[in-house]
Amino acid sequence: MKYTPHFLSKLEDIFAESDYMLRYEKGNFKAGWCLLKNTRIVVINKYFTIDGKINCLIDILKTIPLSQEGLTERSRKVLTEITQPEETLNS
Repeated sequence: MKYTPHFLSKLEDIFAESDYMLRYEKGNFKAGWCLLKNTRIVVINKYFTIDGKINCLIDILKTIPLSQEGLTERSRKVLTEITQPEETLNS
């Protein structure tokens, strides 16, 4: 995977197609996600570099329960690549 603005856009599409709302906010905090009054919100520091944003989104996608029902085929493929255990990637 190459860390490009296009790849970042693919990750953002996964969130747009899911139950989670992705927001970029300014501040001196680490990225993360929270459940606020039954609204699933992922907050990323808007001042992170593209690499930082992508790394945070990948880490979050690996930890949140995400239904693939509403995702497009392209988003499912990207999500599968991201969430595969690393030993299967190297095989």
